[in-house]
Amino acid sequence: MALVTRIKEYRAKNNMTQEELADLVGVRRETISHLEKGKYNPSLKLAFDIAEVLQTSIEELFIYKKD
Repeated sequence: MALVTRIKEYRAKNNMTQEELADLVGVRRETISHLEKGKYNPSLKLAFDIAEVLQTSIEELFIYKKD
């Protein structure tokens, strides 16, 4: 399975940088970068925190696709 994220899209809608999002959810900017590239699977708590900050649902942000 591959993780597809829409974090970058939602960050842009909120005029937010990776650094700003990272600060708000308590992770490093690199973590947000890895999430956006699909190179990192977030914990459930982190996924909820990001969705809350970006004012959307987890299902809108994270999509798992079968290879």
